[in-house]
Amino acid sequence: MLEVRQLGLDGVLEIVPKRHGDERGFFIETWNAERFAEAGIDLRFVQDNHSYSAAAGVVRGLHYQLPPRAQDKLLRVIRGKILDVAVDIRRGSKSFGKWVALEVSAEKGNQILVPKGFAHGFITLVPDTEVLYKVTDTYSPAHDRSIRFDDAAIGIEWPTVSGGFQLSDKDLKAPLLAAAEVFP
Repeated sequence: MLEVRQLGLDGVLEIVPKRHGDERGFFIETWNAERFAEAGIDLRFVQDNHSYSAAAGVVRGLHYQLPPRAQDKLLRVIRGKILDVAVDIRRGSKSFGKWVALEVSAEKGNQILVPKGFAHGFITLVPDTEVLYKVTDTYSPAHDRSIRFDDAAIGIEWPTVSGGFQLSDKDLKAPLLAAAEVFP
């Protein structure tokens, strides 16, 4: 059984699988193609990714791949907590440049589905955070793109963390949305 909730931008969803627990611990079915299809989510995932961040304040993103190698992403946290962000980068969309955020944590057991046409990123809220995510296409360097995480035109409200933000060189050099190659 899945609880599925719209997050305010078309196709961006919070998914909370049913947690079965007792004094020993718990069991969660995080992906079941049949059950997800019954909930209207019919995707074929081809690659799993695992991200570890040692410190709070690690920002990863905003990342996406252009067509024909665009990716849907289903993300969950297995240790720690993040604020996950999706930005609509479909130039013809009424919500182009708008964003939504969701706190995703191991404790909550929730997931976020970020569809094609959205840039994706997150910030770790606690140290030693591990994120797992499934994608519907494999990584393609030729189609890989990014947008600056602090673009004022988007206006994402990133939380402040002690020690400040930690970003890769790639993410620090990412273009602003106005200069980025995005979806038509």
